[in-house]
Amino acid sequence: MRRPARLARPIRGGLLVMLPLLWAACLGGRPSEPPPDERFGHRYEERGPEGRRTVVITPPDSGRVYTYYPIVYDTLHVRPARPGGPDDAVPVEVLVKGAFPDACMELHDVRQTRYDHLIEVEIEMRKPRGAICAMVLRPYRFYFLLEGRYAPGNYTLKLNGNVHPFTVRAPEPRS
Repeated sequence: MRRPARLARPIRGGLLVMLPLLWAACLGGRPSEPPPDERFGHRYEERGPEGRRTVVITPPDSGRVYTYYPIVYDTLHVRPARPGGPDDAVPVEVLVKGAFPDACMELHDVRQTRYDHLIEVEIEMRKPRGAICAMVLRPYRFYFLLEGRYAPGNYTLKLNGNVHPFTVRAPEPRS
């Protein structure tokens, strides 16, 4: 037995009005959480979900001679901490994603210089001189902290000459 058409229209109309309201209530009530690569302090210890190995700087073998190169990278995430203390200035972490061009390359050094709102960073990789290395791309992720603390404002990070602007946001007003 079919429902009368007069009763079905108000129910359908009510659902059309209520569903968007319920959807908005579910989404609008909580702040959105940034993805892991955008969050200060989040790290993958071994490998990230895309298969990049987390690397750290290790001391070179003192018995070898090396050739040094600027790192090869494809993605950079600048991740300021959330303000929460008496001071609005926060630490800033950087996640660099790239690929070593062969089986012998490894991270060597990070050098930083800060001129107010401009931060110049140089990251080098090294390869033993004369080494015969398999030509294979080795994807990596590398985390490091920028030196100092950063007040709310706009900044420019130059990594090996490439410009990456970023913003440190002011704390949200408490209600």
